[in-house]
Amino acid sequence: MKRTRLTREQSREQTRERLLDAAHAMFTKKGFIGASVEDIAFAAGYTRGAFYSNFTDKAELFVELLRRDHEKVQAGLRAIVDLPASRDELEARVLAYYSRLPQETDTFVLWAEAKLLAMRDADFAARFNAFMNGKREELKAYIEEFSARVGTPLPMDPEILVIGLVALCDGVQLLGTADPQRITAPLVEQVLAGFFSRVVFGRDA
Repeated sequence: MKRTRLTREQSREQTRERLLDAAHAMFTKKGFIGASVEDIAFAAGYTRGAFYSNFTDKAELFVELLRRDHEKVQAGLRAIVDLPASRDELEARVLAYYSRLPQETDTFVLWAEAKLLAMRDADFAARFNAFMNGKREELKAYIEEFSARVGTPLPMDPEILVIGLVALCDGVQLLGTADPQRITAPLVEQVLAGFFSRVVFGRDA
């Protein structure tokens, strides 16, 4: 079978994806500081030059890696919102979706690493916080859309609600990663169900 030749753009995209995958593995294993550009390039099967042809530095790559994960999460949430459903069905789908997220630990270390780095590196913090602000704005839009669709007014300012939701999800994921024997999937779902039912869905029980 004749092998299809990649276009220049396709080849560049393939190189970027391999570098991102390699960085994911290296940052998880060694941390951002411990993983060098050479480590990432070698793991991806490329040279240092290939790295700098695609990214200006590790920080740019790191933010792009986080953005890639965020886009996957957003696509899943968008798919739920776009599907025709009754209020009860929509609430059940949203709860099931968010209950799964804390159990998906393959990218949790990356987000934890990014937050620690932002605390220590002002330049990275500027990039990371700009990205996080955009992320929260997107989530705010989803919450407002959900509220309008089910006809339930939000109990508090959506910006405050977003911060609470993000903090809760991050917190239960941290606890579950550190102590999976006690912070189990059913317990996480119970915690999130209580929050969503009363705060997001506007139900008394």
